[in-house]
Amino acid sequence: MSAAPPSSPERLVVAGIGADGWPGLSPATREALSQADVVFGGDRQLALLPPEVTARQVPWPSPLLRALPLLLVKTPGAHKVVLASGDPTFFGIATTIARVAPGFDLTVLPHPSSVSLACARMGWAQQDVEVISLVGRPAATLQPSISPARRLLVLVPGEESPAVVADLLRKRGFGPSELTALGNLGAQDEFRVTATADEWPSEGFPAHAPSGSKALCVLAVVCCPGTAPLRLSRTPGLPDEAYENDGQLTKRHVRAVTLSTLAPEPGELLWDVGGGAGSIGIEWLRTHPSCRAVSIERDPQRAQRIARNAELLGVPHLEVRTGEAPAELTGIPTPDAIFVGGGLTAPGLLEHCWEALAPGGRMVVNVTTLESEMLLAQARSQYGGVLAKIEIAKATAIGRFTGWRPAMPVTQWSAWKAVEAAT
Repeated sequence: MSAAPPSSPERLVVAGIGADGWPGLSPATREALSQADVVFGGDRQLALLPPEVTARQVPWPSPLLRALPLLLVKTPGAHKVVLASGDPTFFGIATTIARVAPGFDLTVLPHPSSVSLACARMGWAQQDVEVISLVGRPAATLQPSISPARRLLVLVPGEESPAVVADLLRKRGFGPSELTALGNLGAQDEFRVTATADEWPSEGFPAHAPSGSKALCVLAVVCCPGTAPLRLSRTPGLPDEAYENDGQLTKRHVRAVTLSTLAPEPGELLWDVGGGAGSIGIEWLRTHPSCRAVSIERDPQRAQRIARNAELLGVPHLEVRTGEAPAELTGIPTPDAIFVGGGLTAPGLLEHCWEALAPGGRMVVNVTTLESEMLLAQARSQYGGVLAKIEIAKATAIGRFTGWRPAMPVTQWSAWKAVEAAT
């Protein structure tokens, strides 16, 4: 007796809809909705459906994520459509379904996204615009993207958000930046309000904004510095003054060399052991939005300072752990790179870090004492890698003349863990 053929995955249509509702939908989307038995979606999207869509409407619960897989399988065999705002694959529900309920044969019918419509209204090329979502993210996430003449599209969660963005720009010295709130894009009551960050009120919208709800808007920003802007390049090696610190800080030039040796790639995870002021983990994260980092610091006050620095410099998602290494290193995902900037003489720390490092990962250790240098010489003998001495001198006044004043030299050991070393 032959085995029954495996059943094919159930089809699920995810359809985008804009503020213009039914008239703006493609024929394929209209057909999918007309044939649906069940339509899932938010209250706002479901309210846009006309009476001729007779499917049972199921509003999303809150919170959604945990209930989503169960909701979608409750109606086996039914023709199901998920209604989403705009393009369902752009910060949308389609990618969430693919992740948490992967057993469906997904068909995605996109509608123009809010970014596409905003660029059309502004006359901007989409490929030249940086998009930052503040939905579910702190406003500080915007910090690394602020630079002169940069065009940003900021997805904001509510009416209060443009004022928050304007305040952040003012504090960075970018008060002349032009902000344009584009609201209800595609709807009959679409609106547009423009003012500089300096002109934008601390709450709400400028006085010349139209009345009515402004919750659904995209904020277009043209960054323009004032007379004394705070410039925070994404390139590693921020000014030392950018960090609140108590002296435990990897200094600017050494930091730049260290980050180049760590060589961050998108999506990779760094362990920053002995965080100090958090500068290595923070600048690792600033290289790409998908990078991840965990900073381990034994001193509670320094740990709090690291979190403040991360917030100020636009990477509030830096994970800060307070405790002694190597004990505090348990339970953290496998790192792609490890930096040790303090506590190297703790028994077993170097060995623990090397063992935890992913095959193909790299490890960088900076030290300034002879005792720690001896440990690095042993590490080079055991694991290979490169030992280097980093010496920096700055020109300073010597009476009426100028001479070089050297900083304390830093010895750096760096090594890549061979892929074949995996067990």
